[in-house]
Amino acid sequence: MPEVAGAPRQDFLFRRLDKPEEFRAAEEVHRAAFGPSEEPPTPGSIQRVVQDNGGLVIGAFADIYLAGFTAGFLGWDGSALYHYSLTTAVRPEYQNHHVGFRLKALEREEVTRQGLSLDRWTFDPLSSRNAYLSLRRLGAVADRYLTHYYGQLGPEGNRGLETDRLRVSWPLSGDRVAQRMAGRSPAASEDARRWGESTAVVETVQGESGIRVPVTVTEPSAGRVHIEIPFDIDLVRQHESNSLRTWRHAVRDAFRSAFDAGYAVDDFALLSPEHERRAFYFLSAPEAAKPPPA
Repeated sequence: MPEVAGAPRQDFLFRRLDKPEEFRAAEEVHRAAFGPSEEPPTPGSIQRVVQDNGGLVIGAFADIYLAGFTAGFLGWDGSALYHYSLTTAVRPEYQNHHVGFRLKALEREEVTRQGLSLDRWTFDPLSSRNAYLSLRRLGAVADRYLTHYYGQLGPEGNRGLETDRLRVSWPLSGDRVAQRMAGRSPAASEDARRWGESTAVVETVQGESGIRVPVTVTEPSAGRVHIEIPFDIDLVRQHESNSLRTWRHAVRDAFRSAFDAGYAVDDFALLSPEHERRAFYFLSAPEAAKPPPA
């Protein structure tokens, strides 16, 4: 789950990878972080080429042990150059030590030194961990929903789960990003107020296991809406696996209808209404748009 602000922080050495065995270790980190149901790791040989030709592969080392890494390359969308962050992965045992955040912070410094002002990447919209890091802690903006982006992956085929992705754009300067990276996010009371005043696009109920499952998707019409996702997708896989496809299609329909109607994603929050842990994207309609809370 998302990194806990109060978790003990272990000392790490952050630097570019430069040895063949380090790139091979990055493949193992990717497998440990995402398991067989995600896209396969980028081969170490490709990472080596990326590192030596304008890209960036940064590792976080606990002594000589690679705990996490981030890798990316120069992107071009026909009008602007930017950094495209291909992968950020952290071994499970180090995921409460702020390693992902610290890797992205260093990536931001390195990319800025290259003269670029924008970073982009994608993540599974059902992953609260990635949504929390990307939108909440880094201040990135979710701006595109990509349906079945990678197609079917590997022999397990994502256990039948289509590979939808949410693309985010991360301006590397500006007040919002600076404030979020400094830890200045809306208070829990503000999140609760925002949730209470917004309308659900995805309605959910508790399944037999106690884990929420979606039941209906409504076209967004209010000025402020929210889209719920699983608090912990791994728990859904373990205890409500039959609802994985339902979750995928519900969140897909919600985002596509919201984006088609011009809604913008303002933020992502983890809430505990009635002591139940839940996860939500907050969105605003064009006429209700205003700068998101700092």
